[in-house]
Amino acid sequence: MQAAASPVKRLALERALPLYQPATLKAPDALSVLRRAKPEILVVAAYGLLLPQSMLDSALHGALNIHASLLPRWRGAAPIQRAILAGDRQTGISIMRMDAGLDTGPVLSQAAITIGADDDAGSLHDRLADLGAKQIVAALAAIEAGDSRAVPQPALGIAYAPKIDKRDTWLDWSRPALELERAVRAFRPHPGAMTRLGGVPLKVWRSRVVSGGARGTAGTLLSSDDALVVACGDGTLAIEEVQLAGGRRMSARDYTRGHPIAPGARLG
Repeated sequence: MQAAASPVKRLALERALPLYQPATLKAPDALSVLRRAKPEILVVAAYGLLLPQSMLDSALHGALNIHASLLPRWRGAAPIQRAILAGDRQTGISIMRMDAGLDTGPVLSQAAITIGADDDAGSLHDRLADLGAKQIVAALAAIEAGDSRAVPQPALGIAYAPKIDKRDTWLDWSRPALELERAVRAFRPHPGAMTRLGGVPLKVWRSRVVSGGARGTAGTLLSSDDALVVACGDGTLAIEEVQLAGGRRMSARDYTRGHPIAPGARLG
């Protein structure tokens, strides 16, 4: 996949604004370039690395981070996915003054949104991005007006959101169907939830929990008419959309037309 310029970079290029992209913040000239710019404040969004303290101290008003959770819950790299995986009913945006820790700095403002039953990581990301844009503009205006106060994060309710590893994306059929359905949404659109059927890797794009479905050993295919209905550790999951490696996304019905599977087959 070819790297694409971010919207911020494209806007800077369109307006002939100075643009600096060091390969690493440890580059010898990274700090000197920043200091020469004499920034009043730094704004960070979706940046996966800790900023050195010297950079945090380079701006008059420090650095603000637009974090996609209600801190101190879900500090770290994957707050959106972890919120969905945990079954959280809400999440939001925290505008945080950065310090040397991992999302540990005091919070200037927060705004919450509800996580819908159909939300996936993509839809939730887009809603939070829109909310975060509004929140950072308001936070900057408050700082400019001298009407801003940063509140230390509470010691209770801390949870960490580590980066999603490929091992996390494999569906464990011994888990409850409700948790597996969340995993499918949490890993959509990237990197996608995974399972194996007949030993062949299969990406799972859409699923739903079946109420009152037939029971069976976890991972057993119970039926394959309109969906791949699979027994879980607790409950039943209907897989509705899948993708083979190198293939296109397709409905489970279209998949079974080209790959007939008898009930009793095992997934995992």
